[in-house]
Amino acid sequence: MDATSRPPAGTASDTAPDAAADTGLDTAPASRAAWGALAVFTLVNLFNYIDRTIVPGVGESIQHSELHITDSQFGVLVSAFLFVYMCAAPAFGAFGDRPWRLRLVAVGIAAWSLATALAGFAQSYAALLTARASVGIGEAAYSAIAPAMLADFFPPRLRGRVFAVFFAATPVGSALGYVIGGVVDKHYGWRAAFWVAGLPGLLLAVLVLAVADPRASTPRATRPRGAAAPTGLRVYLLLLNRRYIRTVLGYAAYTFALGGIVTWMPSFLVRVHHVPLADADTQLGGAVVVTGFLGTFLGGWLGDALVKRVREGYLWLSGIAMLLATPLAYLALTSADPTLYWGSLVGAEILVFISTGPINSALIGDVPPAARAAAMAGAILTIHVLGDVPAPVILGRLSERTSLADAVLIIPVAIAISGLIWTYAAWRGGRESVMA
Repeated sequence: MDATSRPPAGTASDTAPDAAADTGLDTAPASRAAWGALAVFTLVNLFNYIDRTIVPGVGESIQHSELHITDSQFGVLVSAFLFVYMCAAPAFGAFGDRPWRLRLVAVGIAAWSLATALAGFAQSYAALLTARASVGIGEAAYSAIAPAMLADFFPPRLRGRVFAVFFAATPVGSALGYVIGGVVDKHYGWRAAFWVAGLPGLLLAVLVLAVADPRASTPRATRPRGAAAPTGLRVYLLLLNRRYIRTVLGYAAYTFALGGIVTWMPSFLVRVHHVPLADADTQLGGAVVVTGFLGTFLGGWLGDALVKRVREGYLWLSGIAMLLATPLAYLALTSADPTLYWGSLVGAEILVFISTGPINSALIGDVPPAARAAAMAGAILTIHVLGDVPAPVILGRLSERTSLADAVLIIPVAIAISGLIWTYAAWRGGRESVMA
């Protein structure tokens, strides 16, 4: 093993390398069960993000409804789901290697889908807030466990592309959330949008139970070392893992920027560019689908190719992409020329979505197999408590004090911070590898 491919000293990866690499199975082809699981989990992830972005898609209508919601209250409405989600994720992450984890995922999907549908019946701000906060419990079970299961299914050489497919559902689901929200709201009202988004998830909960858990078919003697390690020890090892900590901190700034964009971009187009809400949702949805597909798949392939040559390839790609996205994001939010702001927005979104697959591959690769679910849960907690939980509220309050056009200017700053942290993490990680 050469210096550039050696795990950094002092990390959890020293004591428990990736199971596939450790057993020489990295060149083995993925099974049909693995590809089937990827298809199911990607479909569920699609509805995951539809349910998340249905609120911004009907935001202006909710605010001007009989509920009379202010910008600050709307920011809290979005953040309430994320707050519950980030608090619940570590608890579910502790069960990420249990034999019954698939049933837990199915229950989570059913719970969040039902909570989304119930939001359509809310007759007060408090009731709507409660329903949206409840969505976070179900989504936490899925988001903490599903990526860890995919990592169990696929060898390291395929994970960049696998996560590119899985996370391609993020922009597509977000776009559909905007479009469904805008179209259904226009014809049937904002309440119906929650019913259309939520109820199909109950069928997906049943579909997940048909997935074969890769741990169930793995002989106990060949399972990843440390699978029985206490949760407290796993957390301690993660805190000692410097590569993991740096990756997560950059992810937090990235998530802050995305939280601001997802929550306030429809309102930004309505208020600043005077685009009707239904048109704004459709235009944003189309842009997100195109840029999300292109950026996510491009990032997956580039990341897998680069990491073969540079150990920190995933981080280098993510960091540089975010730095390049910063000036484009600023132009998109300040230009009055529709051609310029749409062109800049498309360019910025492609660069931002390039990071999706590589950065999640970096997170998974930074930890031993037994700690994957715990690592994802810890990342979920951190990126939301520092990222998209405060972002909607901060932008909402800034909007009330100044204007939404001024408030959104903190988004390019967050993008730049993310790029700087990941670039530093890549540089530092490479030095630590050489010194190890």
